[in-house]
Amino acid sequence: MIQNTDTKTRISIQVSLSGYSFTVQDQEGTRCSGWTGGDKLFTTKEFQKRYSSVRISLLTHKCTLVPEHFFNPADARQILSEVVRIEDSDQVEYFRIDRMGAVIVFSNSIGESLSKVLAQTVLTEDGYRSRIMPEMYFLLESIDICPEYNKVLASYADGYLHLVIAQGRSLMLANVFKAVDFTTAEYFIFNSMKKLQLNPEVTTICFRTPVTQEQEISLYRYFKAVEKI
Repeated sequence: MIQNTDTKTRISIQVSLSGYSFTVQDQEGTRCSGWTGGDKLFTTKEFQKRYSSVRISLLTHKCTLVPEHFFNPADARQILSEVVRIEDSDQVEYFRIDRMGAVIVFSNSIGESLSKVLAQTVLTEDGYRSRIMPEMYFLLESIDICPEYNKVLASYADGYLHLVIAQGRSLMLANVFKAVDFTTAEYFIFNSMKKLQLNPEVTTICFRTPVTQEQEISLYRYFKAVEKI
């Protein structure tokens, strides 16, 4: 596992339609949960304390990345509707990623309420409520954590693969694929790498979401290493 050496207490929570997972970093080290159902929300001791940093991501497939010089806030809904289906009632948001010169446009309206409950429950030490951001944002943010030149970062849950590929600090791909099972998710990973002429055998793949032992073994058949970030 790639660890952050900062001693501040941090919690990163990922939310999907089927539940949540979290990673805690404190003086005791780094601890990760697997996927957990929402029924354990109020008995999870990690959610009953405050942290220096709280990050909450929602695995929404309703997102797209736009070069900043092409982006007009008034067009955010139209931009998103051109790549995914959105309803009239869906709330569309955007966030500028300055170091990439890009804007991520997204909607957290995917039919769940767990993320909002967590945002109200798990607070920072000063009582601040964290903004719920799309998983794609955190994958893009994690590019700098991956130490290798060829960077493949992914998350998978609820039939969607969230995939980012970069070389150095140059972003090559950021997309969400509909993948009914993990085998299909692997197909999209390998197909994307093939198009970008990247060799899995000399590449480490980094997952933000938990992977099962079976999934990890399957990935190790092709990749040099599998890391949890």
